[in-house]
Amino acid sequence: MNAERIVRIIAGFFILLSLLLGVEASPLFVSSYFLLFTAFVGLNLFQSGFTTFCPLNNILARLGVRSSC
Repeated sequence: MNAERIVRIIAGFFILLSLLLGVEASPLFVSSYFLLFTAFVGLNLFQSGFTTFCPLNNILARLGVRSSC
């Protein structure tokens, strides 16, 4: 599995988890502040699409995960 795929999987997991914890209708609701984390992940994905800078991708590269390029 390459780094880009891992980034997408982790970002999707974080978004779903933070929505689960931040939406009041959820049975696992903790605080609506978790929605700020959802926005952070979304903004990070958005900016990485333009700048190709992704902190998680850099961490994975240091751990030896190969890139698709």
